[in-house]
Amino acid sequence: MARLLIVDDEMRIRELIKKYAKFEGYEVDEAADGMEALEKCRSNDYDLVILDIMMPELDGFSVCRELRKNRPVPVIILSARGEEYDRIHGFELGIDDYVVKPFSPRELMMRVAAVLKRTGSIGKAEKEVYEHDGLRVDFTGRQVVLDGEALSLSPKEYDLLFYLVRNRGVALSRERLISQVWGMDFYGDDRTLDTHIKLLRKRLGRLSGRIVTLRGVGYRFEE
Repeated sequence: MARLLIVDDEMRIRELIKKYAKFEGYEVDEAADGMEALEKCRSNDYDLVILDIMMPELDGFSVCRELRKNRPVPVIILSARGEEYDRIHGFELGIDDYVVKPFSPRELMMRVAAVLKRTGSIGKAEKEVYEHDGLRVDFTGRQVVLDGEALSLSPKEYDLLFYLVRNRGVALSRERLISQVWGMDFYGDDRTLDTHIKLLRKRLGRLSGRIVTLRGVGYRFEE
């Protein structure tokens, strides 16, 4: 049974999510602010954290930043702020999904299930590595190194880059990328893909141009 931590300063929001989460069979814990959330994460192991941004004591982004210093627990941001800047900032911190209020509790539970499924996957047994022009992608070890320096990517950035590299030289439609990387149970929109592509290009620095935009189609990774 997966254990969730719901972090929101509004009790009614916590109660609503808890009701649906327990119905789905999850074990649920709560925190009313960022400081309480960090304290609970230090003394408990959670499989996923649902985290509001605007909270007293410590905002959600700060909580996420602190969590990333220790055990990389999956995080879904839940916020009334849906601007692109906030989404990008969240993904830069390594969150796994971003849900804008008001939200559908049933959809949120589907997103929780999707994130738990993705982050609980086990890699292949044999060593699988791609190396070219200073870029080393270790699929088995789930590591990316550029010019001798390990890159820090979010779980979904790893998944997207791995798929692009495995299919290098192939024109990949937006629909194919979303279905193969996020899965058929994806409930976001095209902006989520675009945001991750933008972040990946930033991480790749001098090799950012390797991810080519194909207008009206999607993207291609070139050597």
